[in-house]
Amino acid sequence: MPPSTAVAERTSNARARGSLTLVRPDVDAGTFDPVLALATADDLASGMAEVAEESRLACGAAGVEWWAAGDDGIPELVAAAGVARGLRQRLPLADTGVFVLHDGRADPRVESRLLSLRPIIRRRAAEERLAKTAIELARRNQALEDFTALVAHELKTPLNVALVADEPLRPVEEALDLVDSLLEAAQSEPAERTFTSVAECLEQAAGALDADVEITADLGTSLPLPPVQLRTILRNLLSNAVAAGARHVHVAAARTPGSWWLLVDDDGVGLAREDQYAQGSGVGLSLCRRIAGRFDGLLKLTPHPSGGTRATLEFVEARP
Repeated sequence: MPPSTAVAERTSNARARGSLTLVRPDVDAGTFDPVLALATADDLASGMAEVAEESRLACGAAGVEWWAAGDDGIPELVAAAGVARGLRQRLPLADTGVFVLHDGRADPRVESRLLSLRPIIRRRAAEERLAKTAIELARRNQALEDFTALVAHELKTPLNVALVADEPLRPVEEALDLVDSLLEAAQSEPAERTFTSVAECLEQAAGALDADVEITADLGTSLPLPPVQLRTILRNLLSNAVAAGARHVHVAAARTPGSWWLLVDDDGVGLAREDQYAQGSGVGLSLCRRIAGRFDGLLKLTPHPSGGTRATLEFVEARP
């Protein structure tokens, strides 16, 4: 049957069943070119899926499964096409796995061309591993930069106190404890969310302030952030409020559908009058934004409607 007749017949049968099916051009053992499909694919997984589909068509099979050993040596399904039904026939592909044909007949030319994929699969797999490694190294380098900046910024206050204190041992011990907590935080992975009590971190952050400022709170939820990072962000936001001359700071934490919020409102001079900040504006703000961003959070400052500044930290719930 000519290819055009076969396509027309399959299309007619599909319409007769009450559905519209996109029909690919016929692929036979003579035109089957898995090397091209695999070499030009966007990634190895999509290339293997394309090869599986073309192999199914070339062998006239109802379905094709491509099994290969995973990282743990256990066989896993890496690509499939069609429907797994009918008699099965195995095509061993050496170290690239096993092809399983369902309700089809293996052609020696198809098997030979599948075997020729081994060097391409190894090369593309190595390229993708290299790309993943480069991304992981970049992520770790970013985390290292965050940690270095965090240590430098957070140690400034206790070490400055130690320089002028009559008994410097206590602030030095506090600095060493801080380094230990920062090292512990730097080893944590942000992939899994850790929820922390805002009340406890706020109490610790407020206790480190050397200022006469009233702090009130309305804390209705915990936040998806490890305690060291949350405490660091709160301490910096409170310090910014003090630098802006605030006499009152209100901290609120809320849970809304799809997100978590932290609001820090102060009655200081506001964003438009940075020249009146006692210690310069934006103390630690860039660092806090980087910390929040590492845990998929967004931190921003806006003018408060009644004067002063509002700091908003938002975390959006991950979609399944």
